[in-house]
Amino acid sequence: MPKDLQENVCEEKMFSEIYTKYSKDLYNYLYYKYGESLGPNDKMQDAFIKLLDNCKKVTPSKAKGFLFSVAKNMMLNEIKHQKVVLKHRAIKPKEYTNESPEFIIEQKQFLQKYQNTLAKLTEDQRVAFLLNKVEGKKHAEIAEMLGVTKKAVENRIYTAYRKLKDEIEGFE
Repeated sequence: MPKDLQENVCEEKMFSEIYTKYSKDLYNYLYYKYGESLGPNDKMQDAFIKLLDNCKKVTPSKAKGFLFSVAKNMMLNEIKHQKVVLKHRAIKPKEYTNESPEFIIEQKQFLQKYQNTLAKLTEDQRVAFLLNKVEGKKHAEIAEMLGVTKKAVENRIYTAYRKLKDEIEGFE
């Protein structure tokens, strides 16, 4: 019987011999062909892991070809991945809007007025108003959270809304 059929790559001794025999050559091949930037050492290690995963299918005489093919394919996949990454880096988000400069300035001014008016509210009014309008909480939920009556929450929200409407033109 041929030696290949009796020995198995899965055996620790055989795998160790294959690793010792081919690891340096495989690393050098990957390094010289593809360079350091793609991680030739990692790909070499990954190729040996693949060999170990497929050890029952690969005979010792075919191990070298298997390792080099797997490592080469891993490098080619990495190159494809890097091209995709570069392509997406090259796509710049649009730096313009369809809004006019006047609209953008008005929007910033409105936001500033809104924040200033919110700061002028009492803490109770601000908390109740923001919980209702921003968080979307119901009056009963807010009352339970704050430990006050539902009527008190309604009054705080109404008062805050009235102050915002008085201070900010166009607030509804």
